[in-house]
Amino acid sequence: MLDGVILKGIGGFYYIDTVQGVYECRARGIFRKEGIRPTVGDSVQISVLDEANKKGSLDVILPRRNELIRPRVSNIDQAVIVFAAKSPNMNLDLLDRFLLLAEEQELDIVIVINKIDRDKQNKYEDAAALYRAAGYPVICTSAEKGIGIEELRKALENKISVFAGPSGVGKSSLINAAFPGLELNTGEISEKIQRGRHTTRHAELIRITEQSYIVDSPGFTSLFLNHIPSDKLQYYFREFQPFLHKCYYNGCVHINEPDCAIKEQIGEAIDSRRYERYKMLYEELENERRN
Repeated sequence: MLDGVILKGIGGFYYIDTVQGVYECRARGIFRKEGIRPTVGDSVQISVLDEANKKGSLDVILPRRNELIRPRVSNIDQAVIVFAAKSPNMNLDLLDRFLLLAEEQELDIVIVINKIDRDKQNKYEDAAALYRAAGYPVICTSAEKGIGIEELRKALENKISVFAGPSGVGKSSLINAAFPGLELNTGEISEKIQRGRHTTRHAELIRITEQSYIVDSPGFTSLFLNHIPSDKLQYYFREFQPFLHKCYYNGCVHINEPDCAIKEQIGEAIDSRRYERYKMLYEELENERRN
């Protein structure tokens, strides 16, 4: 059998990258019976059925290091979370949801703020400072003007990176700017509804250098976190980490309890805007649990 990695899956066919090239494979029926769904990024083993036409059978899915839900990809090293400074405007609530999902999977994270050339008042700088203070690397870019592209390219070296973020923020344009030979599909923002057309129809693993892959994936306008227990949420806010377990009460969730080390840091090490979104998300998860 040949070792490989799933680059994409379309209509029941899986395209597997191996040392002998890319094979088009059908998955064995046993996966369906066992409720296992092959996923982009899976390390797999295949049997070659037709070498001339590069056809094969997907026989084995090796254990996954991690698995994202939306976009559904596995074995990722790094999440590159892309938002636009303008067109569409930044939605920090949505950005925090992407961050939480990436933190839960213990991924390295890079935040990219694209289209900075369209923000004539440079309001994006406040968002960049907010997330840098929280402990995240932030790259400010313009795919159109070529700003920040070299920094982004270096951040992708020797990683399997998933690009995620809402539609219309320029994920495909950024990838094309960093790696011009890829020529991914791009689309214009809809001025009427301020949403991008979903130019990427499926998650796909793309080799960009010998040791580097990226996942270009469909954009999303909402993310649900109801699989995360409410009492675990605090561990996924990076700036909370130095102060956890320093509260007076064991089991403190940093909402109504007195002598809370987290609340004492609001306005200091913890930005009040991030804390307010923590409270909102905590209540959302608690309501899900109760229901």
